[in-house]
Amino acid sequence: MESRGSVPARPVSYEGVWRFTAPAVDVSVPQARHAVRDLIGRQGVPIEDGVLQGLLLIVSELVTNAVRHAALLSPELAVEVAIGAERIRVSVEDNHPYRPAALVTDHAQTGGRGLLLVREITAEAGGACDVEHTAGGGKVIWAALPLKTQL
Repeated sequence: MESRGSVPARPVSYEGVWRFTAPAVDVSVPQARHAVRDLIGRQGVPIEDGVLQGLLLIVSELVTNAVRHAALLSPELAVEVAIGAERIRVSVEDNHPYRPAALVTDHAQTGGRGLLLVREITAEAGGACDVEHTAGGGKVIWAALPLKTQL
């Protein structure tokens, strides 16, 4: 119910949802990161540099995981960016049914800690992340970070 003279809430100009697909190959990792960075810049999203860098690292890790672990059953992946007034959410969807788990690995290993890194970045920023199954039997891994306006 609006009071007389009030202005209804309007979406912020940078809000929206964008989705793109890419082949599940190595070159898609930097391409996805650059596409997300360019989208955020084009939309004029008020995001602190540290949050932006964390978000881009999350995109790289999630796309890398889809390329390395899902490509056999999912030759294409989808990246979605949902920007709201207070949060930005990135997700990577593939058609592989395996639900990944964050592993604690030997520090001498060069891989295997991507989801741990995603969780740490997300927690440090005050966000959330999770893995969900899709209706088609695949999965979506997402992370949402709060937008912090630059002062």
